[in-house]
Amino acid sequence: MKVIKTKKTAETAQNRQEEIKGDYDFVFKRENYILMVIGLVFISLGYVFMIGGGSDDPTVFSEAIFDTQRLIVAPILLIVGFIIEVFAIMYRKKDKVEIENEDEK
Repeated sequence: MKVIKTKKTAETAQNRQEEIKGDYDFVFKRENYILMVIGLVFISLGYVFMIGGGSDDPTVFSEAIFDTQRLIVAPILLIVGFIIEVFAIMYRKKDKVEIENEDEK
């Protein structure tokens, strides 16, 4: 059986290829990347606040390791940073069509 390519089948094949090319889009938008950078800043600050507190002399105990900055502030910054990162990954801006559909309901 021989397949004859007509003008109509060639046009539909071309239309399908154009549809496939047009459907691809980036997963993350500009807002997602901005939120990710903000989350990374919080995480970085959390780790920076944990630095230090050690003693130069191993025989001397330093109370600086129990500082509020290291025990409270730094972990809070880390947790907030990771929450922002999860939100940045999951965030998707609603389209105008979706907003109109929600208003109708």
